[in-house]
Amino acid sequence: MNNIYSINLLNNSPLEQFEVTNIFSIQFPIFGYFTLTLTNLALYSIIILTLILGLHYLGNNENKLIPSKWSLVLESLYATISGIVRDQIGSNNERYLPFIYSIFCLILIANLVGNIPYNYTITTSIIVSIGASVIIFIGVTILGLITKKISFFSHFVPEGCPLGLAPLLSLIELISYSARAFSLGIRLFANMVAGHSLLKVLSTFLIKFFKSENLFISIIAVVPFSIFCALSLLELAVSFIQAYVFTLLTSSYIKEAIESH
Repeated sequence: MNNIYSINLLNNSPLEQFEVTNIFSIQFPIFGYFTLTLTNLALYSIIILTLILGLHYLGNNENKLIPSKWSLVLESLYATISGIVRDQIGSNNERYLPFIYSIFCLILIANLVGNIPYNYTITTSIIVSIGASVIIFIGVTILGLITKKISFFSHFVPEGCPLGLAPLLSLIELISYSARAFSLGIRLFANMVAGHSLLKVLSTFLIKFFKSENLFISIIAVVPFSIFCALSLLELAVSFIQAYVFTLLTSSYIKEAIESH
């Protein structure tokens, strides 16, 4: 009986929606039993890539006299990201705009797709969030080394610090700088997981309320249902905010890597 209760509890866990599961596998005996597996993470990554390319194809105005609605939306997003790049990195460094814009579109579309019920949110996978954060950190560090060369390491020595405290303060600065490799991804991961978990818990309680044969309990369920709707709208806002924050911080990291002191 306890085992059955544990299984039911596991199935109703709000964290099960974040599990990476296999959809199907194909085995190739001729290649030494090589197995090709498609997971929900891989499937939704392909879907999101297709959506991004499809939306930009629909928003293409090269052969149109009057811009479409999709074109206006994409142009507004592009202008917003272009403004971030100019403000953070500088108008002379707009070569980083395609990279920043691609990150914004990827995170935004991934978050919005995850808000659709029964869909998988790839940004709730720590592999995706932390992986993207670490890759950006490594890229920014290499960019700083190429741009500033040996003077790049001056960031880790606070200006005007006493010689005796220099090793300790440099170590602190190094740890603080290295934390960027995880801070971007953890912020995105934590916010998306927290929001989706809360919605899962509330939806589970709402189902029990609405299934009740007691009319009074069903009427009371209107209150938590209103809260659920408000949180759903908040989660949509968080999807945009997290994409914006990730993009803004990435731009600021690039600025610090290339600017001269």
